[in-house]
Amino acid sequence: AAAAAAASRETCGPPASMTANKACITRLQKEYKALLKEPVPNITAHPSNNLLEWHFVLEGAEGTDFAGGVYHGKLVFPPQYPFKPPSISLFTPNGRFAVNTKLCLSMTDYHPESWNPMWSVGTILTGLLSFMVDSQVTTGSITTSAAEKAALARASLGYNVKNVTFRKLFPEWAEAHEARVAGTAKPAACSGDTSLARVVKGGA
Repeated sequence: AAAAAAASRETCGPPASMTANKACITRLQKEYKALLKEPVPNITAHPSNNLLEWHFVLEGAEGTDFAGGVYHGKLVFPPQYPFKPPSISLFTPNGRFAVNTKLCLSMTDYHPESWNPMWSVGTILTGLLSFMVDSQVTTGSITTSAAEKAALARASLGYNVKNVTFRKLFPEWAEAHEARVAGTAKPAACSGDTSLARVVKGGA
């Protein structure tokens, strides 16, 4: 099912926003094809039914308080992308950033002066992953203990699957959660995807 959904997204793609200019549409379509062809480690991203709105999943890095976490968020691109930066927000409680709040980072619309048009969706989300394990305070950041972050990481996938959009765009993660809950997971079910296999087994 997950493979079929991915194939459908690659073949048809989401409709372009009526407000996006040609350069923006071309760039985002190119970036999506690149991500499908060469995925960025610990990152999955798909446009919604609007090319200017992408949903993403970040996997918590091993050896950090976020290990085993599955964090759902959203990128909203301006019609002038890539010449203007997107906004970023997270939906999954994580202990580092507030949820449903636009984050103030160098690669977001809070800081258009530091934006580089050469940056891509992969670059942006890799930067967000790095910033998660940093302690710098910024708009949208929160302070929690290591134990709280770890507890939220363990609960993250169960929280995400309650979101209809998450289940639609990331069926492979929804299936991993269902398998874990049912206790019927087998390594072969996640062949070639060790991150999903870890989640199915219930650990990092």
